[in-house]
Amino acid sequence: MSSGSLRWRLVRRLVALQAALLAIFWLSLLGLSWLSGGPIMALESEDRVLDIVRESIARAPDGSIVLRSTPAFTALRADVPGLWFTVHDAQGHWLTEGDVPPEYARIGDALDSIGQARLGWNLGDPPRPTARVKRMDTAAGTVQIMTGPGGTVLADQLARLALLTLATVWLPGVLLMALATLVATPLVVRRTMRGLDRAAADAMRIDVEQRGVRLPVAHVPAEAAPLVDAVNAALCRLDEGYVRQQRFLLDAAHELRTPIAILQVRLEGLPDGAHRTQLLEDVARLANLAEQMLDAQRLRQKDIAFAPVDLAALARRVAADLAPLAIAAGYGLSLEDEGVDAMVVDGDHAALERALANLVQNAIQHGGRRGTITLRVLAPRTLEVADQGEGIPAEERERIFEPFHRLRAQTGGTGLGLHLAREIVQLHGARITVRDETGGGACFRIAFPPTAMTPHLPPHA
Repeated sequence: MSSGSLRWRLVRRLVALQAALLAIFWLSLLGLSWLSGGPIMALESEDRVLDIVRESIARAPDGSIVLRSTPAFTALRADVPGLWFTVHDAQGHWLTEGDVPPEYARIGDALDSIGQARLGWNLGDPPRPTARVKRMDTAAGTVQIMTGPGGTVLADQLARLALLTLATVWLPGVLLMALATLVATPLVVRRTMRGLDRAAADAMRIDVEQRGVRLPVAHVPAEAAPLVDAVNAALCRLDEGYVRQQRFLLDAAHELRTPIAILQVRLEGLPDGAHRTQLLEDVARLANLAEQMLDAQRLRQKDIAFAPVDLAALARRVAADLAPLAIAAGYGLSLEDEGVDAMVVDGDHAALERALANLVQNAIQHGGRRGTITLRVLAPRTLEVADQGEGIPAEERERIFEPFHRLRAQTGGTGLGLHLAREIVQLHGARITVRDETGGGACFRIAFPPTAMTPHLPPHA
């Protein structure tokens, strides 16, 4: 899991929280044991007395047990006024100090076979002294020592017990909880985030052609629901804005056709000359732009009807319509149909004519105003438009079909012609490609699949 993952952050923070809570619990338990003097953590002051007495025991020349006045033993006597203990060995030597409680004075050597024991009383009994019995190795050999409480537990003893508890209880507990968290948290988060994953998958499929799509909120966590709702609201606003924009473009395209047609008629009435030719070319470009905008709307609405279309007749008509424009721009226009009388496919005649016209107009616009523009009809079911201009770099041959993309910013045109041509071609199940023309220039090819052919149809006139 990456460091930015919600699962990893939850695991890390949960493990830290669990470790802190467990540490606070055990430290509190140790502190309570230290302050109360109770047996909560099995650490009592008798253990301190046993250790000090063991270091003080020695053997006298006559074999008896004696006590050496070590600094620790001297301090113990001063700190614990009611100090008592008994020491005896297997040879029957006894050493007693202080007033042994009657309950323990009668025990004698009855506990010789016991390695260690705590002597006390049931909960609820009247208060009575407790005792500790332990067989220990000393300088005088193995002896059994019995003693009562010896003051408070020292801090170093408590620290040692805390470290022991840390190693034997806290650390295994933390490791166990961390393992459980590492296993459980991803499962819980994955199930919780399943709704968001679905919403993200739906969002990846949204594009400009799929309006009205909204992200699902049914299984999204409540904390993330406001974000999904905000995205859905933004999609709604985008849909409304898109509809308004398309309505404006459609209306503008319709409104532009009439004044453009009037302007073209008036310009055609002017005397011949370079100025008239340039104006007619500009008006033709405006008319083409208006038609491209209308074509774009028709394609988005899928407002086309398929019928048999003769590609050869279509090419002849486009060549005839655009020949004056090409000649006025300084080109020659050539039609090569290889003697094909008819080559019929199923399609929309107006859309295919617009696509082919866009390719020819693109050649007029970007062919360098020199050479010949060639329109070819090739078997099987293929159309080509070639020019003798500068050509198109290989790295740009896919991008030129993107809407509003222009190979050179300083050139004219809107960048819609090639995009619309490809949209129309793909709508017919065909494929458009571009390659270098022999001798220089660019060659656009439209290839229809075999299923696009409708046989036994009479050729168009």
